[in-house]
Amino acid sequence: MKIILNLVVVLLFTTQLSGQEKTISGTVTTAYDGLPLPGANVTIKGTSNGIQTDFDGNYTLKVNIGDVLVVSYIGMKNAKKAIAIANIYNFALESDNSLDEVVVIGYGTTKKATSRVSSVSIVSESIVKQPSAGFAQTLSGQVAGLDIKSSTTQSFDNPNAELKGIVSSQVKAEPLYIVDGIAITKGYNDIIKNLDPNTIEHINTYKPAKAINMFGNKANHGCVIITTKSGKYRIENDEAYAKITENDFNAVHLSPLSTFSIDVDKASYSNLRRMINNGQNIPYGAVKIEEMINYFNYNYPQPKDKHPFSISTEVVKTPWHNDTQLVRIGLQGKTYKNDELPASNLTFLIDVSGSMSSQNKLPLLKKAFKLLVKQLRKRDMVSIIVYAGAAGVVLEPTSGDKKDKIIDAIENLNSGGSTAGGAGIKLAYKLAEQNFKINGNNRVILATDGDFNVGASSDDDMQALIEKKRKSGVFLSVLGFGYGNYKDSKLEILADKGNGNHAYIDNMQEAQKIFGKEFGGTLFTIAKDVKIQVEFNPNKVHAYRLIGYENRLLADEDFVDDTKDAGELGSGHAVTALYEIIPFGVKSDYLKKLPDLKYTKKTSTVDYDNELFTVKFRYKKPKGSKSIEIIHVQGANQTEASEDMNFACAIALFGMQLRNSKFTNNASISKVLELAENGRGEDAEGYRAEFIRLVKSYRNFN
Repeated sequence: MKIILNLVVVLLFTTQLSGQEKTISGTVTTAYDGLPLPGANVTIKGTSNGIQTDFDGNYTLKVNIGDVLVVSYIGMKNAKKAIAIANIYNFALESDNSLDEVVVIGYGTTKKATSRVSSVSIVSESIVKQPSAGFAQTLSGQVAGLDIKSSTTQSFDNPNAELKGIVSSQVKAEPLYIVDGIAITKGYNDIIKNLDPNTIEHINTYKPAKAINMFGNKANHGCVIITTKSGKYRIENDEAYAKITENDFNAVHLSPLSTFSIDVDKASYSNLRRMINNGQNIPYGAVKIEEMINYFNYNYPQPKDKHPFSISTEVVKTPWHNDTQLVRIGLQGKTYKNDELPASNLTFLIDVSGSMSSQNKLPLLKKAFKLLVKQLRKRDMVSIIVYAGAAGVVLEPTSGDKKDKIIDAIENLNSGGSTAGGAGIKLAYKLAEQNFKINGNNRVILATDGDFNVGASSDDDMQALIEKKRKSGVFLSVLGFGYGNYKDSKLEILADKGNGNHAYIDNMQEAQKIFGKEFGGTLFTIAKDVKIQVEFNPNKVHAYRLIGYENRLLADEDFVDDTKDAGELGSGHAVTALYEIIPFGVKSDYLKKLPDLKYTKKTSTVDYDNELFTVKFRYKKPKGSKSIEIIHVQGANQTEASEDMNFACAIALFGMQLRNSKFTNNASISKVLELAENGRGEDAEGYRAEFIRLVKSYRNFN
């Protein structure tokens, strides 16, 4: 009787528990090394309810007691557990017997097979020499674990490649492709699959578990690494640029004020140089005219008063339009010698993810940073943080006179894994704050292609993160490297919102320019939150438009608001802004007729009839919180264009042509070259001559 009673109690208890909903959590890892498995499928058996694990292999799921959890992952054995009263259910998945890695060699050449582990298949040369087939179809039936499928929506000539394993029916299980060191967005996989096998040197194929360890969550369906014989294959449509809407003309009587933040970034020009030299199409968003103009030095005078920069202005007839004028406004920051700069607390934040493996990324980065290290002084301190799937410190704060130790730490860096950029930024700022020099230069130097893919990674996420971190008083320099997946928009936001500057390094010449000739400007801020506001005289100016600076525009009221962030000016930096203006009384097709206003009259003050405009500048000292204002008045007289003005005009016109601007008045490339030649001047460093060669190259292939 007692036994029967106990059974009844157990049955009642079990029945009571069954159907109770609760929330459970856990972690999915690999059994052989305990590493987390991002993207593992955790489902309730017999239902479609489930979830995927996050980057750290964690999951949270609502279940009922009595349910059975099934955990699956490509290339791993399924695991099951029944839900009882516990709230945490961890899983350690074991590998199945499928292939871990495939190495395909010998496309069009004879290679001697080296000794490899048993999990590697060698595809014979006789198989892969099939010029009529794409490389994916070439492998069909030849490599264990690699499944080549054609679908009803694709021809057999363009099949899908899948690494065998357990695949959710709702997921298209295509591997990550990396071609000559560049990770290719899956939307362009069809282009990759049509590669001519005769151009391929070898292919490595990794099963998901190993691929994730190497390249992160993007490789959760495995990874196919392709090396071409040239080593230079590129797909140039995975780069990201911020949207630019070209500034239009504004009628002065309706909008007399023009307000914007300065921009000392120069990344756009060196990036465009790379594209033109490679014969690539140029995305509209890559053309930032202000950065093109500010790449070059102009003959602005050094400041002679208490302010950290001088002001220059110039008004000329527009070289490509007889009915308009061009206004040039120039700022020249005070130049300090290296020995005059305060002690630096520098934190190098270096991206060592898998996307940084190509020669124009991490290898070039190492060489560039050596140039910087060689200029460090004993009183300077350097720390190095790297990030891939996670972030870590590889060099604790080290004195600048221990150059060998710093360079050794840089040389030992290797690429691999995903890109946890947000985690790296947080750690870098934390370390910089711990070693903060009260009267020194505290700066994080971020070097990356900007392809963040783990954790907070969107442009909005990066803006929120960096706006929070800049309050620490640590400045930021952002250095972009590489191409194919270069994320200019993200790096621009980081520099803009992080009280810093942004440069793009495409070769060692550019590295020498940034870390050699412009060392102080790159690292030492002399004025922050620099804003410009121009008020045009309606007696002299009918309308105006600012050329460039589209992503730096400010509301007019922001000019006097000291809480609004703006650009920073470094030692020796120069800033140039161009306006095209329509003089008063001149009719122009650029302006549409406006209706008469009932309550607002078109009136102006006659006392300032000899003034064209007044420009105001506001800036803060690097450690200040209150702005200082400078006022400069420009007379109405037009002058002959100086050499610097001619050259700035050439760059502006070329940028407008690259954008297909409606304001070029059909001016030709020849006009750009004419202006550039007239503005070439002494050109001791040869940068202006290089621009002329670049324009000629562009003309020749367009």
